[in-house]
Amino acid sequence: MASAIGESANIEHLATLLDRNREGIYTCVHCGLCLPACPTYRQLGDENDSPRGRVYLMRAVSESRLAIDSVFAEHIDSCLGCRACETVCPSGVPYGELLEAARAELASTRSGGVEQKLLRFVLNRFFTRRALLGVLMWIARTFRESGLAQLAFDSKLLGNRGRLALALLLSSRPALTSNAENRAAGPSVSTSPKVAILRGCVMEGLFSHVNRATERVLRKSGCELVEANGQVCCGALHAHAGELETAKELARKNIDAFRATTCDTIVINSAGCGAAMKEYKHLLADDPEYAARAADLSKKVKDISEFLIGIGAKPSEAIVARRVAYDAPCHLIHAQKIASAPVDLLRSIRGLELTPLIGSETCCGGAGIYNLQQYELSAKIASDKVDNILASGADMVVTGNPGCIMQIGASLLMRGESIRVAHPIELIDSAI
Repeated sequence: MASAIGESANIEHLATLLDRNREGIYTCVHCGLCLPACPTYRQLGDENDSPRGRVYLMRAVSESRLAIDSVFAEHIDSCLGCRACETVCPSGVPYGELLEAARAELASTRSGGVEQKLLRFVLNRFFTRRALLGVLMWIARTFRESGLAQLAFDSKLLGNRGRLALALLLSSRPALTSNAENRAAGPSVSTSPKVAILRGCVMEGLFSHVNRATERVLRKSGCELVEANGQVCCGALHAHAGELETAKELARKNIDAFRATTCDTIVINSAGCGAAMKEYKHLLADDPEYAARAADLSKKVKDISEFLIGIGAKPSEAIVARRVAYDAPCHLIHAQKIASAPVDLLRSIRGLELTPLIGSETCCGGAGIYNLQQYELSAKIASDKVDNILASGADMVVTGNPGCIMQIGASLLMRGESIRVAHPIELIDSAI
């Protein structure tokens, strides 16, 4: 149960922020089409744990008909933020924006327990400082690569949450061995796209192999890579946790870093980061200095699959003999509305069999650190995903978001399965 929320001043604080989003709240006509798309509603069967129910709760708070207490917080906290409801909503309710507004005020008004305080500390002290974050990621990589993480996982001495944390780390290991390091880049001409890559925090810290694969594929496709010095974490985790002011500060730093380059496009290989940066225009809409800059930058942001399809990039004649199931990251298919680009790229690889995956568009239950905060509910959602993967007969799963790679990979490990999870760009890289 979430910690209790305080007094009337705090209620007014939350109501005020929701008032700014009242137009979005009133867009909901309570049709209920979102219910079957919502993973938490399907699991719990509680109207308050559906998008429609949560929007109704937000409206009641904004109209001062509902006090904010631990029950209200619990229903808001239990939301994955997958935004599948936005895809099926006929009225265009901006649910993601409403959820972040509610969580921002909950974060600023409730006292918070040890877990909440630790989360804020890590997000606001480590993820905002590249040097400290680099040390944290180095420790994680060293533990992962030393064999100690695998040994601890295999020992089964830890409880389920502890084993899950280890499995998440183990699932960040490269799923493929690349032989493309020394392959020549594509021809570079004066009209070559100038591309900057968001290196990210978790991506560069635990998935540097995906970043290097992304660079190779872009060079092979004839792109000129430019470095955006001074870039930082995109702020997605902060926004999802209600730390909006920190998210805004990180956004400003990234805007400055990428504006200082000559890039035409900002390519991102993490669906969550891409969604966050495309929404800088909303995050900083009230900032007189950065609103226009944020809007301009958001236009330049492209997911790697979206960009490669846009420039007509194709894998070479290399054969990749695998049977692969593609799972769509929520923040790619629902937040960015990109569904076909990753699939089209995978289908262009010779020898690759793309097998259908039931529920490929539904959340895996990862949702940042939701899997650690809401362990039991996340595990139920992940179990359904694993069942569908096993039924597909695939020997590998591919998905374009680090959190999804780790969640699905960890869930398979917890089941004792050997199926690995990779990023689509790793398969593209192996085929060039």
